[in-house]
Amino acid sequence: MSELNRHVPDPVRDLQQITSSDITETDFLDLIEDKTQPIREYFTYYKCAIMEIETKFRVLNQQFSLSGETNPIEFIQSRIKSYSSILHKLEAKGVPLTIESMDEHLYDIAGVRVVCSFVDDIYRLADTFLKQDDITLIQMKDYIKEPKENGYRSLHLIVTVPIFLENEKRPTKVEVQLRTIAMDFWASLEHKLRYKKELTPEKLEMLREDMKACAEDSARWDKRMQEIRKKLEK
Repeated sequence: MSELNRHVPDPVRDLQQITSSDITETDFLDLIEDKTQPIREYFTYYKCAIMEIETKFRVLNQQFSLSGETNPIEFIQSRIKSYSSILHKLEAKGVPLTIESMDEHLYDIAGVRVVCSFVDDIYRLADTFLKQDDITLIQMKDYIKEPKENGYRSLHLIVTVPIFLENEKRPTKVEVQLRTIAMDFWASLEHKLRYKKELTPEKLEMLREDMKACAEDSARWDKRMQEIRKKLEK
């Protein structure tokens, strides 16, 4: 994060200008607290937004079960991007490496993944979720109906959700991914294999072809399971 530190105060760099005889342990700890407070506050907002989104989906899952239906959600995962990942994204966009720039240009610092049993559940959950009056949709990308070239499938929603702080209501961006178990399994394996640095270009190309074929197989499996479910419901 050396580049980002040019804009976010770095207590260690600041201390290089102070001799050991000039600072006490208390002063040192106070300096660290003061210099890192803005970035820690910023990431706390995203953690709170993730909790809001997770709660909304858990409530919906519970509601469906109370109405006599099976729970549409298998599990929920969340994450906040690492400093290094944020830095690389800002550099790729060619924008300033500042907290304000992160807030303006990055939509996926906070992420929530909702894994469902069936494809129909994805669209039903997304539709119900987006109807909530405190959720604002910024962007939707449907990689289920139009998969990525490598075979990746998922429904991506960029939304803002308000978090209520002591003296303000702060809208915060969150990326929500909805996918089936098969989609999630494929994406997890593809991510692991893609970062195998020791693979030759030839092996990587072979891997891409195999993974795309697996993605097509998993899509057929999702469709078949959906058809079986409809037959059972009838």
